[in-house]
Amino acid sequence: MSRYLVSESVTEGHPDKVADKISDAILDAYLAEDPDSRVAVETVVKEGLISLQGEISAPVTLNHSEIARKAAAEIGYTDADSGLDPQGAGVINNVWPRDFSESKGDYGQTAAQTEEERERLYDTFIGDQGLVVGYATDETEEYLPLPYAAASKLAERLAYVRKNGIIPQLRPDGKTEVVVEYNEDLSRALRFDTVLISTQHDPDIELDDLRKQVRKQVLEPVLDEFKLDYSKAKIVINQFAFVKGGPHSDAGLTGRKVIVDTYGGIGSHGGGAFSGKDPHKADRSEAYAARWAAKNIVAAGLAHRAQVTLGFILSQGAPVSIDVETYGTESVPREIIQKAVEKTFDFRLLSIIDQLDLARPIYYKTAAYGHFGHDDPDYTWEKLDKVEALKEAVDSLR
Repeated sequence: MSRYLVSESVTEGHPDKVADKISDAILDAYLAEDPDSRVAVETVVKEGLISLQGEISAPVTLNHSEIARKAAAEIGYTDADSGLDPQGAGVINNVWPRDFSESKGDYGQTAAQTEEERERLYDTFIGDQGLVVGYATDETEEYLPLPYAAASKLAERLAYVRKNGIIPQLRPDGKTEVVVEYNEDLSRALRFDTVLISTQHDPDIELDDLRKQVRKQVLEPVLDEFKLDYSKAKIVINQFAFVKGGPHSDAGLTGRKVIVDTYGGIGSHGGGAFSGKDPHKADRSEAYAARWAAKNIVAAGLAHRAQVTLGFILSQGAPVSIDVETYGTESVPREIIQKAVEKTFDFRLLSIIDQLDLARPIYYKTAAYGHFGHDDPDYTWEKLDKVEALKEAVDSLR
């Protein structure tokens, strides 16, 4: 019996991703001013309107409208026909400043003057209750599920060929979907079963020509990387014309593509969105920490698949629960892996910000093509620096 797993992705020009990019552009701008800035911004885009909602605590108040327009233009929207006119669109700025000195003094890292005060602060700061999930698998070099890794790379390649003039008739909006056939226990991918690419385009290109170019310049280079058969796969490239797209066609909202942002529906999700939230929000930083732990578990050879779930409550900086799931793929007992993770990782939120150096303006680029699996030093949660420590912890617990 075969099993079929499916994941989708979207390009940075998808309306929801436009909203995510704008929110994270505002976040980065404030972190560049002061790493202790507190930012909570959500964006709505539709037709000729960009609406910004939220609050910030920072030493300055920036021009949010200007940041939003610049982000939309960098994505590739140039005028109303393309999907959004970045200069002509109206911008509603409902992002309210709050007292920066008060927030920084109450719970910023700089509030701690002595080591004892620092530890007390790290032990108690969390900001909110919630749960986060990290996942990793050894089926791809990115430690991501194969259908998701392929769908994300296809979407990213669409943007690359558009921006670099390889297929200049493409426009920013687009979606991809990949179905992979596996054996019964999901231990081996057998082939690509179905691949869908739908990309916005200029009206002056013939659909047959578009399909040929996208297959040659996008689909084949990406799928060839995975060295998995797609000769019998059902390939669908722009089943219909896709001229009107982006915010012209659909409303976009920050945080509405959380599955696209993480693991493509393979593995669980804590529910919290990332974009527009500064690293003092557990939804973002602790989700990165959970991925960091899961990836190191797999890289250490302790399991072929791993999921790490962390639960938090107010006024307790460390997780109230840590759960490691290895799906029966573990090489040592799961309970030993669990104890090794607890021994190796300090999951207190402020400690995670320090360990992963998260108080930097690095988030604009994370807002498209997934937050995980990128070979980029700014994605510090992707580093494999705990592999040996985990192995030593496991040995000591046997």
